[in-house]
Amino acid sequence: MGNGAWSDQDYRAAATFRRRSGATDFGYSDDVRRRPTSEWRAHPTLDPKDAGVRESRDSVEHPNSTPIAVFFDVTGSMGTVPRRMQAELAKLHGLLQRKGYAEDPQIMFGAIGDADTDYVPLQVGQFESDNRMDEQLRSIFLEGNGGGQMSESYELAAYFMARHTATDAWEKRGRKGYLFVIGDETCKPRLRAKYVRELIGDDVHRDLDTAALWREVQERWEVFFVLPKQTAHYDNPTVNDHWQQLLGERLLRLDDPTAVCDLIALTVGLLEESIDLDEGLDDLREVGSSGGAAVGRALATIGSASPARSGTASSLPAAFTRGLGDAPDDLA
Repeated sequence: MGNGAWSDQDYRAAATFRRRSGATDFGYSDDVRRRPTSEWRAHPTLDPKDAGVRESRDSVEHPNSTPIAVFFDVTGSMGTVPRRMQAELAKLHGLLQRKGYAEDPQIMFGAIGDADTDYVPLQVGQFESDNRMDEQLRSIFLEGNGGGQMSESYELAAYFMARHTATDAWEKRGRKGYLFVIGDETCKPRLRAKYVRELIGDDVHRDLDTAALWREVQERWEVFFVLPKQTAHYDNPTVNDHWQQLLGERLLRLDDPTAVCDLIALTVGLLEESIDLDEGLDDLREVGSSGGAAVGRALATIGSASPARSGTASSLPAAFTRGLGDAPDDLA
């Protein structure tokens, strides 16, 4: 996947048509929620069952593809985040492509729920370069449930990304893709084999260790967990410690939930060494974003990382530290 080119004009025209016709941006989700729960299903294009491998491949149009995967926790109040991101998708793509943050970005969207309680606990799209990325984002079912025990099935997404993705960025150039998971709770301690069989279709008969799955994902993906400040769990030490144990400084605490697109764009640009932080914040001001301060605070916690250009650990690119001040007191 990943053919075609993004058009701001088509994106705006489609949004205008929906408004004039009375359609909602997340029409599939709204339609499903009007049905009996026994009929709740993922959209066919996002159903992970027997999905095979989601691929980010080079093409004549896009010879140096950069894969970017974004998974949303869609339980409870977290379901508002995909709506915000859809409204700013053109800005995200503009920063990545027109500002040159990443070569040939290909974006895949997915959604995460609770496999113990939800009807649709995993949804996975395709890597897209054109306006189909808007279509797949708007096709996510915003179930809005969750189990109420301060854990969701993020490990399901880790399993899919580790074992059901393939990218030319890695296979041809040894470059990692980017994975952003946006949520506010912890993983389950183990991924139950029955859920892998039922939801993905793999013939797995032993439960899998969650921490081991996240280590496996990080072999080919630059992984970040974005914790937005919109629930009580933002300052919950259990949630923060959990993700710091799994990902270290790749836990990004975002105190402005509306700045998710800005944070993703600048994180990619910094690791690609296309910009430094000051340049990125200038770009945000140029496009009229008010999220620069929050993005700066989120990135101020990062001390070292492994650049996407290498599969081995190394110091953080200099672009990541230029322009960074001291971390705020609550993040230091």
